[in-house]
Amino acid sequence: MNLTVRIPDDLAERLGADATALERRALEALVADEYRAGRLNKPDLRRLLGFETGYEIDGFLKAHGVYHNYTPADLEREPESLEATSADKRKTADALVDQFRAFRAGKTLGGVSIKELITEGRR
Repeated sequence: MNLTVRIPDDLAERLGADATALERRALEALVADEYRAGRLNKPDLRRLLGFETGYEIDGFLKAHGVYHNYTPADLEREPESLEATSADKRKTADALVDQFRAFRAGKTLGGVSIKELITEGRR
């Protein structure tokens, strides 16, 4: 759908932007208001505004004074989410430590020692 907003030239001039910039500002104001009212969600914002990351969406919302209202249920889920993320990071860190220890012990990926690789390379 295309939407046309008519703004008198003198007012558009006072708003200090070209037509493209005014069009974007109008879209952003509408989208922010509709998100605040609960009629749009973050995937809708991404689609309408052409954002690629959640950081862009969060920045947009912050810039427009729109903040997520956490419910008690959201706050209760927060530690579970952080705990799951921490566990995943811990597993990744442990795996990296194991790889580093194997490397320092003279092994490479696959468990072949450096000495064996050098000997094989000379043949």
